[in-house]
Amino acid sequence: MLASLIKQKALQTGFLACGIIPAETCTEFKNYLDERIRTFPQSKEFYQSMFAMAEPPEGAKSIIVCTLRYNQYKEPQSLKGRVGKFYQFDNRLTYTQEYRQKNEFETYLKTLGINLLKNNVSARWAAAKAGLGKFGYNNFIFSREHGSWIRIETWAADTVMDYDRADGDLVLPGCSDNCRKCIDCCPTKALSDKFSMDRGKCIAHLGFRGNNGAGEEAAALKFAGQSQQWIYGCDICQDVCPVNKNRFTEQNDFPLLAEFEKFMEPEKILEMDDNTYINIVNPRFWYIGPQNIWKWKCIAIRCLVNSGDSKYHMLLKKYCDHEDARIRETAVWGCQKLGI
Repeated sequence: MLASLIKQKALQTGFLACGIIPAETCTEFKNYLDERIRTFPQSKEFYQSMFAMAEPPEGAKSIIVCTLRYNQYKEPQSLKGRVGKFYQFDNRLTYTQEYRQKNEFETYLKTLGINLLKNNVSARWAAAKAGLGKFGYNNFIFSREHGSWIRIETWAADTVMDYDRADGDLVLPGCSDNCRKCIDCCPTKALSDKFSMDRGKCIAHLGFRGNNGAGEEAAALKFAGQSQQWIYGCDICQDVCPVNKNRFTEQNDFPLLAEFEKFMEPEKILEMDDNTYINIVNPRFWYIGPQNIWKWKCIAIRCLVNSGDSKYHMLLKKYCDHEDARIRETAVWGCQKLGI
């Protein structure tokens, strides 16, 4: 009865679907991480950092999982190929309808006497185990109606409930052995086999890592030439997926997104001052961190280099003398790559 009430409320609130699984199910995620480490030992440190996601919170009995779509929003032309759609249409922003929906749902759960616990479980794993979607070869969760253009929310609860179970294999039936489009299109070859990914090579991860110093930034430069024009995230493996074809309806404008377009231009990023970054850009795109404007500038330089446009040559040479060694190193790399 309790599970039925929760699922009914989830749909009323605006979620696509809702499932509930035993909290201990999350421990199976460790087997997945162990396999990735065996396959990609060079990225061991990144997978080890995820082991906490395989431990349900103390006192947790159930994990409530809900999905919602973001494929109804219009993607600005200037952000295509630069900012991943997941980050453009971020439901964690307090002024979005989805944020209000989540708060309404959480309030309802509390009225049922459910105590919500601090939660760090793997959302994709939980969704798959709850039967709300299946993994594609690109490691995203796909729903029947909206492809991989969905968000997943999870809540850890201290209450025992009736549970859902996934039917059959966790991998999407539409991913046949004859389709390797996501794998073949991955520029850095982070995807090299079905349902397998070297996290250390993923463009999105390369953009968000390397925040601590020149050494990590140098590691990211190994794949900089393959990162195309991506500044924040990457959508290539989702865009080429046949299952995702015609799944982005682009009916509505996302709140205030247009106001950030100008800040995502590589030239504007290079000109950006600390005050603008800390007070305007970072609160909207926070994965890189408020003290790491240098990282944005390194990414912007890579974009200019990968554009191949000679009009940026003088600008790139200018940054070869930058006071920040990390930015300077990236500019030198770019000039050497372009032979200027």
